[in-house]
Amino acid sequence: MNWTFFHKLGSPKWFFEISGRWLPWFSVSSALLLLVGLVWGLGFAPEDYQQGNSFRIIYIHVPAAFVAQSCYIMLAVAGTVGLVWRMKLAHVALQCAAPIGAWMTVIALVTGAIWGKPTWGTYWVWDARLTSMLILLFLYIGVIALTHAISNRDTAAKASAVLAIVGVVNIPIIKYSVDWWNTLHQPATFKITEKPAMPIEMWFPLLLMVLGFYALFTVSLLMRMRVTVLQREHKTSWAREALEKMS
Repeated sequence: MNWTFFHKLGSPKWFFEISGRWLPWFSVSSALLLLVGLVWGLGFAPEDYQQGNSFRIIYIHVPAAFVAQSCYIMLAVAGTVGLVWRMKLAHVALQCAAPIGAWMTVIALVTGAIWGKPTWGTYWVWDARLTSMLILLFLYIGVIALTHAISNRDTAAKASAVLAIVGVVNIPIIKYSVDWWNTLHQPATFKITEKPAMPIEMWFPLLLMVLGFYALFTVSLLMRMRVTVLQREHKTSWAREALEKMS
């Protein structure tokens, strides 16, 4: 197996150069996917026969929940890479991704509460899915707090990596909570491995929104990582040259 690409990822200079090429593509893709998905989903998708127009919140809620969970898995992977291979760029990815994942979790919780009021008659219930998502938010806050509370950068990176790895056990609980327990939350609306339960004119804009959210997450992560890398490598010649070009 060729590990050249993996080792290149550990180079701040290489990452900064390659991410600069990726950013325009992900930015344009994100804008187009989100624009088409929102207009289609909110303006042209048919009403749900049970929920009416209130179902349209899934075009924000579901993608945000997807990204929130995927982001935490990424934190655990980055933490493992940082601890095992001592790759500092992995710790940078963990540090920069955590706030994005936290905001995605907040969006998922808030939109879920808004949807819950007309559907369940209340904004919040201690449902297994809702509670495990709230725990996910607390885990994100814990990772962010550890990153900033410990003055030694290496110690903070190791502590946040350990929490990210331990906390990843919550992800399967979130995913399978509706199957393991009797919950108010409906089963998965969107599954990649199964045929959609909703008609294509409702399902396809949701797919576009999910892809758009992932592209937006990628853009946000790359931009945050590029700034952090420049801050850490500001004494190197390549970083000074990059800063001069940007100024």
